[in-house]
Amino acid sequence: MTDTARKVSESETLMTHRALPEDANPAGNVHGGVILKHLDLAGAVCAMRHARMSVVTASIDRMEFKAAVKVGELMLLHASVNRAGKQSMEIGVRVVVEDLMTGEQRHAASAYLTFVAMGPDKKPALVPGLILETPTHQRRNREAGMRRELRLEERKRERLAQESEKA
Repeated sequence: MTDTARKVSESETLMTHRALPEDANPAGNVHGGVILKHLDLAGAVCAMRHARMSVVTASIDRMEFKAAVKVGELMLLHASVNRAGKQSMEIGVRVVVEDLMTGEQRHAASAYLTFVAMGPDKKPALVPGLILETPTHQRRNREAGMRRELRLEERKRERLAQESEKA
């Protein structure tokens, strides 16, 4: 982490995308890959706003599709930094879909993405700390820490399994 720290609210990001026919399958539902693309983009913008440098996507965790997105609907992608580590950040992205004719909204998808900050030398760089402003930010930060521990434990188990296969 760098000496500076930034508030969660400084990098919160809202992006929109209106679902068009080229985004959809023959049934008129937006392809999951299209939703993922926009989710990744919103997460990256949020991470870049926090780090103020380029970022790369390291992982996507807990991608959950909750409801279909139809052609003509508006996707609102809300992204927020949940945790800032030494060189990486967990960004939570929630996709809400709005029917532009009725104003009705529904939760369509959510995911947690990890981004690594990249310095001008194209190597991982330190990121600013995170100032948690609300109880919600504090809860999200705690939960992000738990997800990180689970990811590290899973990697450890995978490494041990691979080593045992080689023996």
